[in-house]
Amino acid sequence: MAWKKAKKIINSETITALSVLAAGIFVAMMFNWPIPGGTSLHFVGGALSGIIIGPWLAFFVYVMVLTTQAIVFHDGGITTLGANIFNMGIVDVVVGYAIYKLVTRAMGNTRRARIIGAFLGGWLGLAVAGTMAGIEIGLSPSFPYGIKITVPAMAIWHTLLGVIEGIITAFVIDYLYERKSPLIEIAMKVAPLAQNT
Repeated sequence: MAWKKAKKIINSETITALSVLAAGIFVAMMFNWPIPGGTSLHFVGGALSGIIIGPWLAFFVYVMVLTTQAIVFHDGGITTLGANIFNMGIVDVVVGYAIYKLVTRAMGNTRRARIIGAFLGGWLGLAVAGTMAGIEIGLSPSFPYGIKITVPAMAIWHTLLGVIEGIITAFVIDYLYERKSPLIEIAMKVAPLAQNT
């Protein structure tokens, strides 16, 4: 479905934007923070990608990043690749993008609305994606603990530390808009095309 939608808006500019975002997110995701409960947390950037290039193209950013991490660096693993792409490339992207759009439509496309929308999108997108990961881990027969342990361990910490993701997302979006970044110019061209697909 993402390919059907995205192929209508793929061009040299969007490929450049995809590559730049994938490289930046790849590096940011390599820094892990261990958290209590036997899990870890890292920057995801789903809302950030969705806001900049739309959810259909952002999905492919995560396919590239997570596949490279799994195959080349053995980070995340092949057996969990599908779940990782779903959680980070779909759940986080769609939730973050939807919240950002709701806020900017309700408050107008102002700098304040963009900052608030990006913060809430980054924060809640990560919280929901972390909760989904907790459910998946808890339901897995390969993991010795059930969802009563895995969901709180993932959901609570991702919700708390998701505030940092929200702050980073808001800062980056504000910076790109204020500096009139080429990425934002591409986003403005892609947005109307994405809405018509």
